[in-house]
Amino acid sequence: MERREEQPGAAGAGAAPALDFTVENVEKALHQLYYDPNIENKNLAQKWLMQAQVSPQAWHFSWQLLQPNKVPEIQYFGASALHIKISRYWSDIPTDQYESLKAQLFTQLTRFASGSKIVLTRLCVALASLALSMMPDAWPCAVADMVRLFQAEDSPVDGQGRCLALLELLTVLPEEFQTSRLPQYRKSLVRASLAVECGAVFPLLEQLLQQPSSPSCVRQKVLKCFSSWVQLEVPLQDCEALIQAAFTALQDSELFDSSVEAIVNAISQPDAQRYVNTLLKLIPLVLGLQDQLRQAVQNGDMETSHGICRIAVALGENHSRALLDQVEHWQSFLALVNMIMFCTGIPGHFPVNETTSSLTLTFWYTLQDDILSFEAEKQAVYQQVYRPVYFQLVDVLLHKAQFPSDEEYGFWSSDEKEQFRIYRVDISDTLMYVYEMLGAELLSNLYDKLGRLLTSSEEPYSWQHTEALLYGFQSIAETIDVNYSDVVPGLIGLIPRISISNVQLADTVMFTIGALSEWLADHPVMINSVLPLVLHALGNPELSISSVSTLKKICRECKYDLPPYAANIVAVSQDVLMKQIHKTSQCMWLMQALGFLLSALQVEEILKNLHSLISPYIQQLEKLAEEIPNPSNKLAIVHILGLLSNLFTTLDVSHHEDDHEGSELRKLPVPQGPNPVVVVLQQVFQLIQKVLSKWLNDAQVVEAVCAIFEKSVKTLLDDFAPMVPQLCEMLGRMYSTIPQASALDLTRQLVHIFAHEPAHFPPIEALFLLVTSVTLTLFQQGPRDHPDIVDSFMQLLAQALKRKPDLFLCERLDVKAVFQCAVLALKFPEAPTVKASCGFFTELLPRCGEVEPVGKVVQEDGRMLLIAVLEAIGGQASRSLMDCFADILFALNKHCFSLLSVWIKEALQSPGFPSARLSPEQKDTFSQQILRERVNKRRVKEMVKEFTLLCRGLHGTDYTADY
Repeated sequence: MERREEQPGAAGAGAAPALDFTVENVEKALHQLYYDPNIENKNLAQKWLMQAQVSPQAWHFSWQLLQPNKVPEIQYFGASALHIKISRYWSDIPTDQYESLKAQLFTQLTRFASGSKIVLTRLCVALASLALSMMPDAWPCAVADMVRLFQAEDSPVDGQGRCLALLELLTVLPEEFQTSRLPQYRKSLVRASLAVECGAVFPLLEQLLQQPSSPSCVRQKVLKCFSSWVQLEVPLQDCEALIQAAFTALQDSELFDSSVEAIVNAISQPDAQRYVNTLLKLIPLVLGLQDQLRQAVQNGDMETSHGICRIAVALGENHSRALLDQVEHWQSFLALVNMIMFCTGIPGHFPVNETTSSLTLTFWYTLQDDILSFEAEKQAVYQQVYRPVYFQLVDVLLHKAQFPSDEEYGFWSSDEKEQFRIYRVDISDTLMYVYEMLGAELLSNLYDKLGRLLTSSEEPYSWQHTEALLYGFQSIAETIDVNYSDVVPGLIGLIPRISISNVQLADTVMFTIGALSEWLADHPVMINSVLPLVLHALGNPELSISSVSTLKKICRECKYDLPPYAANIVAVSQDVLMKQIHKTSQCMWLMQALGFLLSALQVEEILKNLHSLISPYIQQLEKLAEEIPNPSNKLAIVHILGLLSNLFTTLDVSHHEDDHEGSELRKLPVPQGPNPVVVVLQQVFQLIQKVLSKWLNDAQVVEAVCAIFEKSVKTLLDDFAPMVPQLCEMLGRMYSTIPQASALDLTRQLVHIFAHEPAHFPPIEALFLLVTSVTLTLFQQGPRDHPDIVDSFMQLLAQALKRKPDLFLCERLDVKAVFQCAVLALKFPEAPTVKASCGFFTELLPRCGEVEPVGKVVQEDGRMLLIAVLEAIGGQASRSLMDCFADILFALNKHCFSLLSVWIKEALQSPGFPSARLSPEQKDTFSQQILRERVNKRRVKEMVKEFTLLCRGLHGTDYTADY
């Protein structure tokens, strides 16, 4: 290399050749990396050292860096460099050097057995990588050789040092295998070889673990080594002796964590379920830990209880089906289930006093699924055994879901409170799942408990107990249809009797009412029992989310039964909005709730309520429109516009013909005259224009204005028609002054709904031509700064072609310029913009025959489009976008076959196009494949994926695994 740059090294080292990877320079760079306070110098040094590690010189300097007179940091780098060279550049090593490299590594390992542990580990990883690359042919008994060499008596290192070094090597070998980049066929060979080699490892591990003279550090290492090997899916029966030894080691506090890890890994391997007899032998071993578990809970020893719970859950969760199949052993499995139940109900509050109960929740899902998967007869037997267990589980979970005392909760950190919230959500999901097993009896059970609690005069009940029972109800009612439950009327009757003295309880009461909103719609006579509670809660900022979301649910589900309460709901809502009790997002929800509510009233009632509801905001907006723009009045304007658009999102006085998807454009007309939303919009139109005139430069305000109309259009559909001409005119003025994406998105909505109607076509066509002309001018000035505008423009063009291709027949539309701009947009780095451009072409190409200007431009400039698509596939675009480019190729082939067959051959004849990595044969095969496939779009996508991998040099590599 001719280029020279400053060599990372000690200060004042001066210039040095850019890639002069000598021992001295590596040491200087390491000194700079570890000790230079300047972060830029550190980064430079790190970058240079990474290049050094992969350089050919690394073979030379690595050994020198391992010399005894070097400090551990330098030795560590030398060992790491060796590992990188062996693992990534194995093919560079001549076969006749394998043995000498192996011998050198063994020598270094022996030397470091009594040296630095971090260097020893890196050397073990390097030798493990070497072994994996040589196995099975070049080094058939690698593991046995390792054991033999380390047991040689003539070694200068003491026995314990050699033993620990060997265990470290044996531990990293399976770990290195799991992360190695071996090709798939080699991986299978090596895995099979290692499975045989475990015969040389396990007897040694058993001997060391059971030998009374083995020091604790050796036994610890043995357990870690065993833990590493079992992940190679060693048959569980071969692990029996070591698992039993690990259970014994659980009594030793120093070995406890390693023993847990080893047992859990052994039990959890997927293949273990085949060895049912071994699994059955493990149940008594696990049950034998119950005294140790109870003792740990009593002593507040969270680590021990956590570890034992992990073992019980690993056995139960991974093998419940296999163990349930052993019907004659049902009692021992039930004992294991009860042990897991104890872990679920472990005393204390999660996550402050215990962290164990959350581990058990998935087990209950698994057990239920396995029971319900049996044939009817066997299922009935197990249902009889396990229904009482699941009822007990519900009690345990609701107890665990209880809040601590107010005083205790006050001391919790925000992180602990958040963890507890997530834990309660997990409990809620579990209860919902358990309903499938227990059915309506579960609701009756909860209702009876709540009834006894609220009506008992014997002892005062805690709010925590009440809240937990309600939480159970809410969890089920949120997702299960409770309309046919005979206990809900009683529950609705009980709710007003609850003495609400606490925010958490009040929140749960609100969410429970919200969960029952569909039931209330079928039983409107009960609305009056709970609505006053919700309206009262609206005034409490601490109940903001729960009260507003519950009111919204009631207004959405029960709107046709709410007219008698409408005046009260509007008055309370107005009051809390004026007092600014709620945050912005809750204010928006509240407006949506009022939109639902007003939708069910008579038009004159709606207008009356709208007038009182929004007049204060209109007055405020009028005042703000007069002021000089500044950040604070901008926030107020965006807030008011947001309130209006959320109100209009849900205020829909017409009725859909049906609720099925795809019917959103078919609505029954409103018999009562002009739509109230249109009346209001026409009244405030002038004011909105006035606000816009001062804020046209501000994307947020423009977006907020467009949102009002966009949401109104989506809700009102045809009823919005009277507003179309003036809105088109306003949008045209807005976009001509300062182009913004939100204006294009609103234009797209108008095209979608009104372009096909003759009465509205002229203003829509004029707006379409205007925004197209302005955007084309933007392209001439340089569109790279406006990917959002280009994205929205492409979506608008695609919508126009889909809904009203006649828009492309207008003489004033420069179709050629539009086409060329869209080709340019295909080369943008922003994925959404590229997707939108591809979407435009997949709408445009099928119109070649029916829209003459489109056919003409494709004939003239289609080759340019194909070149852009091939460049993208060749490597210029992200691989995630290949399906979109495949869609264009498919459309070209289907609608412009004769043109494509000429263009693609011409284009691919250019040397090095679309990638220098392709051979002429590969290009020829690709063009033939594409031209043959005119029916199956999925096949074209697969061809493009294959071809792009060839173009990028990734075909057949690890990088394609998830592609």
